Amino acid sequence: MSIERIKSMLELCSGDKTLFPPTDLYNEGWMLRLCLDWFSNNLTRNHSLAISKKVKWYSEALLPSAFLARKRGDKFAESWTHADGVIGNFMIGKEGAGDLFLFPDAKHFVVIEAKMFSKLSSGVTNARYYNQAARNVGCIAEVLKRSKQKPSNLTRLGFYVVAPQIQINDDVFIRHMTHGSIQKIVKRRVDEYDGSKENWYRNWFLPTMNHIDIRTISWEEIISYIIQIDPLEGKSLNDFYRLCIKFNQTHIRC
Repeated sequence: MSIERIKSMLELCSGDKTLFPPTDLYNEGWMLRLCLDWFSNNLTRNHSLAISKKVKWYSEALLPSAFLARKRGDKFAESWTHADGVIGNFMIGKEGAGDLFLFPDAKHFVVIEAKMFSKLSSGVTNARYYNQAARNVGCIAEVLKRSKQKPSNLTRLGFYVVAPQIQINDDVFIRHMTHGSIQKIVKRRVDEYDGSKENWYRNWFLPTMNHIDIRTISWEEIISYIIQIDPLEGKSLNDFYRLCIKFNQTHIRC
């Protein structure tokens, strides 16, 4: 009964009888889940979001940071990061609800940040310069460290921002999505710790940077790829995306 009522309410989202903001459904989070669900049910190899039989995906996983609080009131600390999507060989909830831990034989680990018309966040409370791209890649390095997985052991390691093509064409993300920019920002963060994070930076972050694939991918490219393989589902996904664009353009966030 409850599930059916939820379904009925969601179906009203795009019309005049909607009971809550359409963006509760038509947003980057649900768009990403639909895409990852398709990839998990359609085995492909030649796409950055490909999901093989031994690989799974999860939404809103918690990623640990190398800069968690060392004591109460730590002026440099930050909290765990919520990842919009992750793909790989991992378990969720080993030490706490939602936390991610790679399996000992992990070969695949990809973190995805999904956007519609928002930019990458500019920083955290205690480090306003520590933008969302640098923070995610830093968290990826920390996940590898805690799981004792050398970056070179993984066959696929990536951080991707998925966004509308128009946002990518307007260079909304390019400034933060280069290896050089990310490495510079993380080094600045490490330098605040007076040497105590140098081993992490040298032994885990730099090797991660040497192996990680960092790029932006458009929703349009993903949809086009799916349409070539699965026209019916691709069209359905495109219809959902068009509603995401429609409703999020009137709720542009900075």
